Amino acid sequence: MFDYTINTVKYLTGNRILNIALIACVAAQILKPVVSLIFERKLRLSRLFETGGMPSSHSSLVVALATCVGRVYTVQSPEFAIAACFALIVMFDASGVRRAAGEQARIINYMMEHWKETTPDIFSEKLRELLGHTPFEVIIGALLGLIIGFLPI
Repeated sequence: MFDYTINTVKYLTGNRILNIALIACVAAQILKPVVSLIFERKLRLSRLFETGGMPSSHSSLVVALATCVGRVYTVQSPEFAIAACFALIVMFDASGVRRAAGEQARIINYMMEHWKETTPDIFSEKLRELLGHTPFEVIIGALLGLIIGFLPI
C-alpha cells in the first residue's frame, strides 16, 4: 500500500521534489490537531487550516524542499544553495517577524477586551494571534521536513 501511495504522489504536480515538499507541509498541518489533543487535551480540527503552532509547516515544507534538492543536485550545487538560503529565511521569519506580529495581536486583543468605552466597529473582529512559531516549533517542523525529504523521489 505504501508503494502505491508514493507512486500516486509522484504524479500530483508532475514535479517529484515539489510533491515531497507539499507532503511535508500537509503532514505538519495534519499533526497540529494531534499535538493539540495531546498537550491541550482538546481536539481542535480548526488547527488543520491555521498558521502557527506545532510543528511548523513552513519549516517542514522548506526543509523537505532543500533536502530533496540536495539529494538530486548534491549539496554543492547552486540549486541547493538557493533552497537552503530560502529555508533559512522562511524559518527565521516564522520564528521572528511572524511571531512578533502574533504577540502584538494578542496584546491588542487584550486591550480591546478591556476597553471601558464602546469599542468602535473597526475592532469588532479579533486579530489572529497564532501567526508565527517558537524556535522549538520551527526545529520540530524542520526535523519533520528532513525526514520526509528522504522519501523516495
